[in-house]
Amino acid sequence: MMAKSFPSRLLRAVAITALAGATLAPLPLRAADPAPFDLPGPGLRISVSRGEVTLPIDQVPSLAEGDRLTIRADFPEDQRARFLLVSTFLQGATNPPPKDWIRTAEPWRKKEKDRQLDLVVPKGARQLVLFLVPASGGASGAIADAVRGRPGEFVRASQDLNQASLDRARLDGFMAAIRAQENSHPEYLRSVAPTLARSLSMKLNEECLGKVIELQAACLLEHRDTLVLADVHTSSLTETLSGAPVDLAMQLSSTREAGMGYYSPYIGVIRDIARVFGAFSNPQLDYLPSLSLRHGEGVSLLLNAAPSFDKPRSVLVTAMPAIEANSPPRLRAAVDGPLCGARPGLVLPVDGAPLIYATDYLHGATLRLTAGSRTIELPLVPRADRGGYVVAGAMPADLKGKVDAQILGRWGFDRFEGPRFALQFPAEGEWAAAGGVSSLVTRRDNPVPLTGPAPACVTSVAMRTGSGPQPLAAKLNDDGDVAVIVPLKDSRPGEVVLEIRQQGVAEPATVSLRARAQASRLDGLAIHAGDRSALLSGQRLDQVARVELSGLALLPAGLTRDGDVDRLQLDAEGMGEGIAPGSPTARITLQDGRVLSLPVTVAEPRPGVTLIERSVAPKQARRGLALETKAKALLPDSARLVFSLRAAEGTRLSPADSIEVATADGEAHATLTSGPDLHFQGRDVLVATLDPAALGPSAFGPLRFRLHHGDVTSGWQPLAVLARLPTITRVQCDKGAARCRMEGEGLFLIDSIAPASGSAQPVRVPEGFTGASLKVPAPQGGRLQLRLRDAPDEPVVLVIG
Repeated sequence: MMAKSFPSRLLRAVAITALAGATLAPLPLRAADPAPFDLPGPGLRISVSRGEVTLPIDQVPSLAEGDRLTIRADFPEDQRARFLLVSTFLQGATNPPPKDWIRTAEPWRKKEKDRQLDLVVPKGARQLVLFLVPASGGASGAIADAVRGRPGEFVRASQDLNQASLDRARLDGFMAAIRAQENSHPEYLRSVAPTLARSLSMKLNEECLGKVIELQAACLLEHRDTLVLADVHTSSLTETLSGAPVDLAMQLSSTREAGMGYYSPYIGVIRDIARVFGAFSNPQLDYLPSLSLRHGEGVSLLLNAAPSFDKPRSVLVTAMPAIEANSPPRLRAAVDGPLCGARPGLVLPVDGAPLIYATDYLHGATLRLTAGSRTIELPLVPRADRGGYVVAGAMPADLKGKVDAQILGRWGFDRFEGPRFALQFPAEGEWAAAGGVSSLVTRRDNPVPLTGPAPACVTSVAMRTGSGPQPLAAKLNDDGDVAVIVPLKDSRPGEVVLEIRQQGVAEPATVSLRARAQASRLDGLAIHAGDRSALLSGQRLDQVARVELSGLALLPAGLTRDGDVDRLQLDAEGMGEGIAPGSPTARITLQDGRVLSLPVTVAEPRPGVTLIERSVAPKQARRGLALETKAKALLPDSARLVFSLRAAEGTRLSPADSIEVATADGEAHATLTSGPDLHFQGRDVLVATLDPAALGPSAFGPLRFRLHHGDVTSGWQPLAVLARLPTITRVQCDKGAARCRMEGEGLFLIDSIAPASGSAQPVRVPEGFTGASLKVPAPQGGRLQLRLRDAPDEPVVLVIG
C-alpha cells in the first residue's frame, strides 16, 4: 500500500503511461537527443476566472473566449536579475496577432498593475504563450516582432510545450510513486507497479519485477525519458486528435522510427521543440523552451539549458492551456459487474483518462449514491496505484441491497458526469441455489449458482462436512450470481450445507442441499446385426456392471463423456456368434444390484469387407546393411503398404467411402479417401496405399482397418504390423571369435539377435539401450536373425555379405 502521507496528486500522475499495456523494455536515448528538462527555472502564479468562478491554473484544461487571467512572476525576494513578463495571444500559423494582443509587465515594479498581467482572452485567439526575458532596451519589441513575423513557429511551440508538460507530469508522478513505494513497502512494488503503469499509461519493464526487491525500483526508473506512452486525451488537447481510438493511438506510440528505438511522444515533442526554437534564435535573443508543472496557482518552469544574461540573452518560453472547446475525458468503468459498497477502501476502477491522476483538471470528484429517493454524495480520491477512485468518506451504515452510484465532479469550469457503478450492500434476505438446482449428485463435481441480496459482498463460501468447513472457490458471474463448484467425488448421499460469509456480516448465511446418488439414465443402445460389441448412451453409466441381450453377455470396456451424455463401450464376453437381427429387450444390471430394462432395435448388418492382397513398396533406399523379411504382415516404417479390399456381397462401394487405419490402442489413425491413396477397381474392390508417416511419428505395432460406408462402418480387422527398423552400418568379426561387434543407429529397436539358423542362444538388447554398438553372435552364412520390439513375431534377417 502507498504511504498515507504520499500526495494524491503524485499518485494521480503515476497512472497515465500503461494504458496500452506495453511491456517493452525502454531503450537508451542516442547521444544526439536533447538534454532533459531537469533545470529548475523561475515560477509563475496564475489564476483564471470565468463568470463568478475563479480557479487556479492547475484546474484549467483549456481556456475560452472571455476568460480573465491574472499572471504574476514568482521570484524570490532577493532576486537581482530583472525579467520582463511578456504575453501574447496567437490566432493561427498564418495570421499574425494584433499588437494589442501582446502585453508586457515589469515584476520588479511596486504598483501591482505594472508588475502583473491582467488579460482577457480575445475573440479568435487560439493559444497563449508567456515569455520571461532579461530586462533590456528593446527586448519586448524584439519578441513582438518575432511573434508577429513568424506566428506559426510559436503556434507549433505552444502545442508541443503543452503536450510535453502534460507528459512530464505523468512521468514525474510515476517516478514519485515508485520511489514512495520503495521507501515505504518495497515488497509490494511487484504488484503495485503494473497498476501504476496501466493507470498512468507508462511503459513497464516487467523484467525489473523479477529482480530482488532492493533493485526493482531503480530498474523501473531507468531511461525515464522513454517511459511515456501516448495518451489520446493529452493529444486531443494539443493536436486536436479527437476521435482517435485508444488502441490505435497506443500502437502508433510504440512503432519503430528509423532506428530511434521505441517512439515516445515525450521524446518526440522535445526534439520538435529543439528544432523549432533553434530555427528563429538570433544573435540578440536565444529562445529557451520551458515545461510548466502546475500546482494550484503556482507554475514551476523546467529548463533544459541554463539561461544567459549576455548576448544572446535567453528568452524563457512557456505555453498556457489551449484556447478551445472543453473536451472532458472518456472515463470508463473498468468493471462490468456489481461492486460491494460495504468493502473498506472501496475502489471504483476506471480507465481511459490518465490525466485524472497527473493533473487536477478533474477536481471536486464525488460519488453520488442513489437509494430510492435518497441521495448521498461522498468525496473521491484518485489513486493511480489502485487503478481508480477511492471513496474517502465513510459509507452510511444503513444502506442495504442494490444502490446506483455515479462519479461526478468538475472538468475545469464545466460539470463532469462520469461512469456509473452498481453497488451492493448486505441486507436481510434468504440465500438459495439458483438455476433450478435442487439437489446434488455424488461422485462428481456439481456447479451451483447461489443468489442472494448482495452477491458482490460475498467474501467466502465453504461446504460444511463432518470434518469441518471445506473452502470452495467462489466467483461472481456477470448475471449477478455467485458460482461455486461443490466437489462430491468422494462423498456419500446426504445433506450438504453451504456457508456464505459476507462483508460486514458476522454470522454466515446457509443453504442446505441434498446430495443423491444419481441413477443411470438409459438413452439407447446401438448395435448392428452380427456385432459382438455395442455402445450404450445415457447418464451415470459408470454404475452399469453388465448388459444381457438375446443371450449375448456384454461387459463395460470404456466410458467416455460428451457434455452431459455418457457413452459406455460394451464388448461381448467370451467367443461366439454376434447378435441376431430383431428387437430384443436389454437387461442392464447396475453395480448396486438394480436391474433396468431397455428396448433395443438391432440395426442392419455392418458392411462386410475382406483383405485380398497386400505388398510393401520401399519409399527410398535405406542406409546400412540390408534387412529381409518374408512376412507380408510386416510394414517397415521406411516403406508404403499397398493393400486391396473386397466388399461383401450386397455392399456397393461409392467414391464417398473411405478407409480408416489405426493402431491397436487407437492413439494414432489416418483416413484414406478417394484420390492418390485410394483407388476403386470396381464397385466391390478397391486398392489403398498407406504411408506410415500419415499415422504420426509415435505410431508402431499392430495396425487395423475398417471401411466407412455411408453412415455406418465395418468392424475392425487386422491389417499389418508397423515396425520401426534400426540402421545397421556394419558387423565386424575377428577370425574365430564367437562374438562380433554390431554398429549402427536405433539399436534399441531390436529385441534380440541370433544366428540365422537359430542354433545359438540369442543376445537380448537391454531395455532403454542407448549405445551405437553391441556384442552379437557370429553370423552363420553371412546372416543374423533379428526380432524387433515392434514386431517380435515377425523375424527379420540381416544380410551381412
